[in-house]
Amino acid sequence: MRTLKTTAAGLLVAGVAMAGTVRAQAEDMTIGLAVANLQADFFNQIKQSVEKEGKEKGVTVVTVDAGGDSATQVSQIQDLITRNVDALIYIPAGATAASVPVEAAKKAKIPVVAVDRNPPDAPADTFIATDSVAAAKTLGDWVCKQSGGKGKLAEIQGQIGTTPQIDRDKGFSEAMKDCPGIEEVAKQASNQWMQDEGFNIAQAMIQRNPEISIFWGQADALALGAAQAAKVGNLGDVIVVGFDGDVAGLEAVKSGTLAATMTQQTQLMGRLALDSAIKLAKGEEVPAMQLQDATLTTKDNVEPFLKDHP
Repeated sequence: MRTLKTTAAGLLVAGVAMAGTVRAQAEDMTIGLAVANLQADFFNQIKQSVEKEGKEKGVTVVTVDAGGDSATQVSQIQDLITRNVDALIYIPAGATAASVPVEAAKKAKIPVVAVDRNPPDAPADTFIATDSVAAAKTLGDWVCKQSGGKGKLAEIQGQIGTTPQIDRDKGFSEAMKDCPGIEEVAKQASNQWMQDEGFNIAQAMIQRNPEISIFWGQADALALGAAQAAKVGNLGDVIVVGFDGDVAGLEAVKSGTLAATMTQQTQLMGRLALDSAIKLAKGEEVPAMQLQDATLTTKDNVEPFLKDHP
């Protein structure tokens, strides 16, 4: 991690020297959008929202996709800085070297809007995300009620060290403190929040603990993998919950594959990210933290989200 961060910092400092400090007027703005991984529907929805909002406002949006790789993302953001973008919307590809792009952009006088993940040692000018602590607690409270306050819990985490992983851990754990009848018997992190990881991790958990009755996947993709493993393992009546409210997750809630998810306001976050980037580029102030609510989504209320995602 130290080697990557040092190398990345050197590359970006070189790019900073070529970046100007004069910001364009609103109608001439170019905003860089550095996305963690467009294989994930969650990030795709934010991208679509940012680009749609940019088109409506006459702002050029330059999108780059890191494919989940931090080193790739550092190089991509170096290029955006060299192009002298007016602001950067940044979704870190992981915890490794996440602070490097923020530090480099600030040296080039380019404001940064972080979305979903915020480097703790180099926070962006504003951070837009779901209040994952509160949302995960809401989900955990619901699981406690649905299970009758009893069961054996297996948790599949996201990327260790990322903001959503930390916050979702915290919120769900707070709910479980009030539900002592649920025993956590397994907990493991994924590398990329992907469905195949969820399946493999859950399958290994089931082999070690065949009495698992609750799976908590910190993303819908992880939960879907767990649901698949539970079906293959013939677990029977098991509660599987996720987080995100992406299209596949919502469809799984409708079909009953997932018991519930937390639907994030991806379209709103995309619009808010672009608006914040424009304001910062103009020298206007925006709040350092812009946390949004998520909605507990079950069969009872899933249909509207499938028709019109918030």
